[in-house]
Amino acid sequence: MKRRTTILLPALLCCTVVVADSAEERSRAREHWAFRPIVRGKPPPVSDDGFVRNPIDAFILARLQKAGVAPSPQADRVTLVRRLSFDLRGLPPSPEEVRAFVADRGAFAYESLVNRMLSSRHYGERWARHWLDVARYADSNGYTRDFSRQIWKYRDWCIEAFNRDLPFDQFIIEQIAGDLLPGATLDQIVATGFHRNTLFNEEGGTDPEQFRVDAIADRVDTTGVGLLGLTLGCARCHDHKFDPVSQREYYRLFAFLDSCDEPSIDAPSAEQLTRGEPARRAAIRARIAEIEETLASTRSEQLLSRQLAWEETLTPEQRVKYPGDVQEGLLTRPAERTEDQKRLVAGAYRRTSTARGDFVELVEIERLRASEPVIPTTMVMRERTKPRQTFVHVRGNFLDRGESVTPGVPAALHPLRAVGERPTRLDLARWIVSPENPLTPRVVVNRFWMRFFGRGLVETENDFGTQGTPPTHPELLDWLATEFIRGGWSMRAAHRLIVTSATYRQSSRRRPELDAVDPANRLLGRQVRLRLEAEIIRDAALSAGGLLVPRIGGPGVFPPQPDGVFDFTQDPKDWKTATGPDRYRRGMYTHFWRSSPYPSLTVFDFPESNVTCTRRVRSNTPLQALTLANDEVFVECARVLARRVLAEEHPDDVSRIASAFSRCLARSPSETEMDRLARFLLERRAEFHVDSSSAAKLAGAGSEASAGEDAVDVAAWTELARALLNLDEFITRE
Repeated sequence: MKRRTTILLPALLCCTVVVADSAEERSRAREHWAFRPIVRGKPPPVSDDGFVRNPIDAFILARLQKAGVAPSPQADRVTLVRRLSFDLRGLPPSPEEVRAFVADRGAFAYESLVNRMLSSRHYGERWARHWLDVARYADSNGYTRDFSRQIWKYRDWCIEAFNRDLPFDQFIIEQIAGDLLPGATLDQIVATGFHRNTLFNEEGGTDPEQFRVDAIADRVDTTGVGLLGLTLGCARCHDHKFDPVSQREYYRLFAFLDSCDEPSIDAPSAEQLTRGEPARRAAIRARIAEIEETLASTRSEQLLSRQLAWEETLTPEQRVKYPGDVQEGLLTRPAERTEDQKRLVAGAYRRTSTARGDFVELVEIERLRASEPVIPTTMVMRERTKPRQTFVHVRGNFLDRGESVTPGVPAALHPLRAVGERPTRLDLARWIVSPENPLTPRVVVNRFWMRFFGRGLVETENDFGTQGTPPTHPELLDWLATEFIRGGWSMRAAHRLIVTSATYRQSSRRRPELDAVDPANRLLGRQVRLRLEAEIIRDAALSAGGLLVPRIGGPGVFPPQPDGVFDFTQDPKDWKTATGPDRYRRGMYTHFWRSSPYPSLTVFDFPESNVTCTRRVRSNTPLQALTLANDEVFVECARVLARRVLAEEHPDDVSRIASAFSRCLARSPSETEMDRLARFLLERRAEFHVDSSSAAKLAGAGSEASAGEDAVDVAAWTELARALLNLDEFITRE
């Protein structure tokens, strides 16, 4: 039996939901399709006229034939190479790659192209970026103070994991419990940064325990939504209203993550270890400690009084130049500082005081400090020696403790097999990726499918519970899940299987007869057009201009952004715009402040990174066109593309236009497109001849200008390049 319940919301609105009224109904929910064991069926028989290339196509074709429609023909070769390049590498193909594939008429030309792109180092960047959305990765702590954090080593670990095709089961085990693996390596410990991507509140007067509990709740929610496709967070305050997860079971999952410390560790590179830099730094720090001990015993009072006077002179703009932990110390009353804060603030003062020559010993200290090797740190999880006692939080209130619970999993799913007396995070991780788990394999392959087709076989990719949508092709979903497990959880093999299917290779052109039967394209009688993701749009513009610096990994970078981004943040942020190669790195490396994110990324629906994101929104707004036309980065890309085309050997404007067009869209322009672009170029030349000052400004005269360059010509071609970069086709994957 079900009853209707009216829920009052804070804004004096109300909604009515249907809720399960009894344990009996929750028990029936266990029979929901997603909780049943995965069954591998055979591809259905079809009358095939050459469409089927692998078993995926048989499942798709059978449904299409039942609906009385045919699949779409294969897309043209230019579309295929561009589609594959964006889907597998997140970058547009080079003109040379396009020409080579179009000219290659071998029987296995397409499969060879797929293999080349899967083996590209940029493959790891592309697919790690998808995962970083799930991991809610960002470079700052969040909330209004939002100090910077160092966790980019985790991002690099993700990239490398995809590039070496780390099996998905091991990929998850290392992120959930890498520190608990026997003989855990530094990389496996770095991987546990997955659950350190939670927000961290550094506001004055907050209750640390409250936000520690909130962080653990976020980790449970991320595990549920990201890996199990379950809205576990709904059981934080009461039994789940729809799915077979009780509040007690929620807190048993909570208990796995409740017994962790959250340190930052040194994460030296292999080269730094070979050079012995950690040992050298330790020796330098030991010498500094000796000198500081002498200072503390002889001049402590004098030093402290001068330090406090110096602190009084600091402005907010000066404070922001220090690391976040130093800023936090400066903002804490001296009498209330921790020992670490006292040390950090004293060190900041001493480095400043050397310029005034206050202490000769400090000049020795600063020389030693300057010679220290810089070793990156990263945030990780570490199991406590003594586990915390976990309680059910009555009505979700962490101050109102109910019964004590031990680590465990929902009874509706497969049993947990613990190695020791008390289950650990490692047991949980292995339970999540057990072949017996009916959820994780389905959730993962469904999300892969979504990346290639814009929508999963289960449209609610983050909710496989009873309130989610059923799969459009349940037999295909289970076949893919079993194939994934049988293939050793190889993500690369799963991606290869999907992109080599005829279903993936179809044209995305709409067809009236298909729209009449399947207007939402759920039967997949054609491919889909997808707006590129935020950072990929920027990468494509950099690539078109030949500016993209392809270096992989490393700390976040600071490309140009509009003035005033930090005007509305509580604390000013230090953003030193890069002028060298870092200015042109891929968008995934842009330093991401949660409280003041990079504007052109948010315009194109980059996730806020406060909670897990399994699917990005795709919007279409005027701000996007304005950004493509006027943002400093895109104007610079257009200007460099213009100069690039002008520097090439071309007999006339027609061939130059064709070159610029192919760099942006991979294909050649039609006669109509060529005519319109040629007229546009002539019009802009004429206008800039009249307005030479505007031409000089747009052409960047005095900055990147080459000797003997015609500013009017550069400006006119820059305008044409801006038009190409603003085309819907440029920001769309066909």
